[in-house]
Amino acid sequence: MGVVLELASNALHSTPQGFLGVSLIFIYMVVIVGTALYRIKQHGHH
Repeated sequence: MGVVLELASNALHSTPQGFLGVSLIFIYMVVIVGTALYRIKQHGHH
């Protein structure tokens, strides 16, 4: 969790391009985790 906070604080002090990059990485991570949890949940019903 500390890594995410560090990325966020770095993003706030960086250029708009850097902020956009970190935002995209964060969104990507959320999608990956969400997909994994969804698949685990779906697998549990079978």
